Amino acid sequence: MNLPDLFQLQSKLDKRIIEEHALHQQSLFSKKVLALQVEISELANETRCFKFWSNKGPSAKEAILEEYVDCLHFILSLGLEKNYQDIEVCVSNDYTDLTEKFVNMYIDINDFVVCTSKDNYKTLFEDFLSLGVNLRFSSEDIENAYYKKNTINHKRQASGY
Repeated sequence: MNLPDLFQLQSKLDKRIIEEHALHQQSLFSKKVLALQVEISELANETRCFKFWSNKGPSAKEAILEEYVDCLHFILSLGLEKNYQDIEVCVSNDYTDLTEKFVNMYIDINDFVVCTSKDNYKTLFEDFLSLGVNLRFSSEDIENAYYKKNTINHKRQASGY
């Protein structure tokens, strides 16, 4: 996965949003954290992995992937905010219970909020990429979906979203 390109695209989007919404003097860290938590929840909801009471299966792969890249936008944005875009990540290919992966994401987010260290950010990012592996997404799937959603997000900004 070409993280430098993804960080660069996210930086352009973040700068555009800050400019167009006059957010220069505001700290957006907490808002980005909450947005990430909400997006992780939306992703979990699409997978339905925790819905032990239901026989209905997960949403289509495309819908799950779109939610996944929504999360990626905020993870990248948090990295930019803390100037951690130079990280190198290792992706774990361990297939474990999907529900446990989601619970671990919330722990990682909390750890990063409590201590915004580069190590905690790297752990968050690596665990997120591992979640993508568990969801059976390739790096190419993720990158292509990110590019598509990034374009949509710019169009939304242009139309007053």
